[in-house]
Amino acid sequence: MATDVDATALVTERADQARKASHVMASLPRVAKDEALRAIATAIDAARAEILDANAADMKAGQDNGTSKALLDRTKLDDSRIDGLMKALEELANQSDPVGEVIGGRLLPNGMRLRQVRVPLGVVGVIYEARPNVTVDIAGIAIRSGNAVLLRGGSAAAHTNKVLVRLIQEVLEKQGLPVAAVQSVDDGGRPAATAMMEAVGKIDILIPRGGRNLIQSVVNNAKVPVIQTGEGNVHIFLDASAPAEQATEIVLNAKTQRPSVCNAVETLLIHTDALETTGKTVLSALSAAGVTLHGDEQVARAVAEEVIPVTEEDFTDEYLDLDIAVKIVDSLDEALEHIERYSTGHTDAIITESVSSQQAFLEKVNSAVVVVNASTRFTDGGEFGLGAEVGISTQKMHARGPMGAAALTSWKWIIEGDYNIRN
Repeated sequence: MATDVDATALVTERADQARKASHVMASLPRVAKDEALRAIATAIDAARAEILDANAADMKAGQDNGTSKALLDRTKLDDSRIDGLMKALEELANQSDPVGEVIGGRLLPNGMRLRQVRVPLGVVGVIYEARPNVTVDIAGIAIRSGNAVLLRGGSAAAHTNKVLVRLIQEVLEKQGLPVAAVQSVDDGGRPAATAMMEAVGKIDILIPRGGRNLIQSVVNNAKVPVIQTGEGNVHIFLDASAPAEQATEIVLNAKTQRPSVCNAVETLLIHTDALETTGKTVLSALSAAGVTLHGDEQVARAVAEEVIPVTEEDFTDEYLDLDIAVKIVDSLDEALEHIERYSTGHTDAIITESVSSQQAFLEKVNSAVVVVNASTRFTDGGEFGLGAEVGISTQKMHARGPMGAAALTSWKWIIEGDYNIRN
């Protein structure tokens, strides 16, 4: 394991290399980026067996160490997930290039032309847990947006990430692009994460991907700017008019399709007028699907299934598992108050036939993604047509919700004059 001094030196050296690489990446023509992205997808496909072997080693190590089911699921790669990585890269290659996009401008009264143009951020640092897909997604988005990236992926997927970074760097070299555009600092150990947080002037933006503890550690300790990707304490509200069949399909999908991810529902709010009809149907279906219900005596009286007494922690924490907190509310306003108090601002949804309830929910819920009559699982860069995502930002900054390539750009103002001076 590297010492703090070693880690600081390592991060500084690679950040300096990344800075030089970022200057090249910022001015790359679109065709060069497209070719690199497609070549990475091809390389991943060709090395599929090697990637799966490395991932199997990570999975075994995690199982031997007693890693949680949620983290193991995020670590796991299989053929389907590798196909997803390749698809995301292909979609990135097909996207328009955000760099150089004119997003505003006008002709000033004095005849000067003013333009607002997208430019890369420069050197992006990402600290994440497990999630080898993040290695590929972030690298692809960095290339698309003309940035360089430093990756600190953690020990859970160390073998997999090492193979993936090597493959990406081999492609960059073959394409005549700077290898330092995508680098890992995993060999610096945990101190490398601390060094990244303190790399003022070396790293332009830092993005954490992971659980609450990781995210809060970065937010609280980083000296460089941070884009906060929040945990997903996600709610679904069954309004009084929620239809039973559709509500059941949506809630089951949101909870059971992949419970370990941040867009899975964690709390179900049920209008009291829907409890005996839609509510009971949904709760019975959840229980039959193996979901543990956490609720109060009112919930327990409403269903035949076993209900674990709900606690304050059930409403504040992500389960990332087949558990769900349930609360009966007397009105839409009470549901909105609960969401305001407990939501992390990630994704919150309503199921209703009422137009007025829809409008009130959309106006008053201030999460990054607000959903009407659909699963919360759609909060995803791929589903949004972004190809891949940096993460899902819960901040109220320029980047909010699923972050694609444009989220890793800023802008500069360009003034074109005719030898003008200010009076």
